Amino acid sequence: MIPDSVAFCACKGIRRCLLCEKLKESQLPEETVVHLYLYNPESMLAVCKGGEPASFLFPGVFLWEDFLSEEEEKELISSMDKDVWNLSQSGRKKQDFGPKVNFKKKKVRFANFSGLPPLSKKLVLRMQQEESLTGFQPVEQCNLDYQPQRGSAIDPHLDDSWLWGERLVTVNMLSDTVLTMSLERGLPHLGLPGEVNVAVPLPRRSLVMLYGEARHRWKHSILRKDVRERRVCSTYRELSAEFLPGGQYGELGAQLLNVAASFNGTPI
Repeated sequence: MIPDSVAFCACKGIRRCLLCEKLKESQLPEETVVHLYLYNPESMLAVCKGGEPASFLFPGVFLWEDFLSEEEEKELISSMDKDVWNLSQSGRKKQDFGPKVNFKKKKVRFANFSGLPPLSKKLVLRMQQEESLTGFQPVEQCNLDYQPQRGSAIDPHLDDSWLWGERLVTVNMLSDTVLTMSLERGLPHLGLPGEVNVAVPLPRRSLVMLYGEARHRWKHSILRKDVRERRVCSTYRELSAEFLPGGQYGELGAQLLNVAASFNGTPI
């Protein structure tokens, strides 16, 4: 008989959390990181933690420390906790504000999408004041709740690029953490065969944007060991060129933008 605790887990396939891990037949794969680097936001360099090549340029990451004030963070978390947190994989909980998407079939429908949440309006306006975020108009916001007692994490992955555009923006709240960027095939031209990991520190109340190679080539993840306290994040996604004026799905994109910009949304 499977213990009742499994009812509180949403993991599927290879996903794991502390609630289900011991009950699954297959075990988590061992970490096989070969080359470890630390990202320096001032120099935009990945700096070696050991005896490898000292550093290499790591473009595609923009970090905005103290994007939120303490008061704003408190207000945002209080508002989120008044809504329902739905179970998600790998020990996370989530709240979705966005269209219903089937990425395999490339289908998008509004379902119950009613816009981004009200408190996000001032945050999006603030983002747009930053030169690298000029014209940023998100049509999806995903809130994720990570807690160490659940073994919360998110596996290395690349976000979709059919619907979602160039800039991927995340606001980190309640605790410091680390965004791990990984390249499984390494950087042979730098003498780095095998996997390469670059740790990007995310301070509490900071904003991070991924674009370019960091968005499309390097996978990103939050490792379990880097969730030491409760961590909540909000990830904002903009539309790809196909959903903008002149694109194949430009008319649908215009409708999505109009709904998102109402800022009257509730979690789906």
